[in-house]
Amino acid sequence: MIGKGSVRHNTRAFTAKNVDKNRRADNMGFCQEDIKQVYHKLFDEALERYNAKQKRKDRMIDDYYEKIRRGKQEKLFREVIFQIGNKDDMNAKNEDGLLAKRILTEFMDEFQARNPNLYVFSAHLHMDEETPHLHIDFVPYINVQLEKQQKELKSNIEKMVQSEEVLQRDVRKYDEALEWQLPEPGAFTSAKAFRDKVVLPLVNKLKSLVKNLTIQCVRLKEEVLKLRKEKRELSESVEFYKAKIRDMNEGTGAVAGKGG
Repeated sequence: MIGKGSVRHNTRAFTAKNVDKNRRADNMGFCQEDIKQVYHKLFDEALERYNAKQKRKDRMIDDYYEKIRRGKQEKLFREVIFQIGNKDDMNAKNEDGLLAKRILTEFMDEFQARNPNLYVFSAHLHMDEETPHLHIDFVPYINVQLEKQQKELKSNIEKMVQSEEVLQRDVRKYDEALEWQLPEPGAFTSAKAFRDKVVLPLVNKLKSLVKNLTIQCVRLKEEVLKLRKEKRELSESVEFYKAKIRDMNEGTGAVAGKGG
């Protein structure tokens, strides 16, 4: 289920009525970070880029954490609660409860790796209530590195395409430059001498040039195709993570609506 999210409850900073203090030692804490520092870690770089683009001071954001905290549109973080069974068939006081603890622990160990776009800053397994359950608190975010790589790839592709165009323009100049034109044979030059001393050296020079230019063209085309493929894959990754976060936000809104 999706929870309201109470880090103080999860860390047992206060004790609710349904908690057995004698079993608190059986609880497990997987991670606990200060959410303000998490926001700085995840969003400061993006916030700096955003502010740099603003021409009006009133549109700049001083502290992204405070903006979200005070706003009505978003939540600072999301919480999901995982539980196996209930107090009757998976009670925390018996063998089945210990089995649930092992399963939830293994599930938590792999959660972050499976969900790289969810930054888990607090995770706690409770064994001091009737049924073992796991609280996972996270901040959804888009991996900035993916977007950076996407922009770099786009820039590299543009440079490679420009290089290809420049190369094609350079090829055309060989039709016009004097150094690549056959001169008029002299009045007293024999056909054999003209061929051996003028034509053949120029032909060989042109053959070498064409070979080098062909290699460069092929290399550039292959590089452009490779970069475009990488850009496409990165774009798909970014869109995939955006869709997951969008779906999760919509799901949270639906649950919150029912709870209200």
